[in-house]
Amino acid sequence: MIQRLTEEACVEAMGGIPDWSRGERDGIQILSRVFSFADFLHAFEFMSAIAVKAEEIQHHPEWFNVYNRVEVTLTTHDCDGLSALDFTLAAFMDERFDAA
Repeated sequence: MIQRLTEEACVEAMGGIPDWSRGERDGIQILSRVFSFADFLHAFEFMSAIAVKAEEIQHHPEWFNVYNRVEVTLTTHDCDGLSALDFTLAAFMDERFDAA
């Protein structure tokens, strides 16, 4: 079973992903961020790279794409909150975005 992170662990982990926001939806903690790219092709390339990582770690984002924007929400349904997987995937997304 995947463990939900404590409040203290979440606060600490947020230090590693400063461009993300932490919030709540339907009583469940979430992470969210909007990525903007030069055009649709760059946004899609980003999503494709993230899809490979998501499959690798078996943790999939909720996302919405229109043209050059990718809106991402992360949470772990198995623990009804945030787990280490959310922060791992968020950090990977940041790395890919910074490298683009």
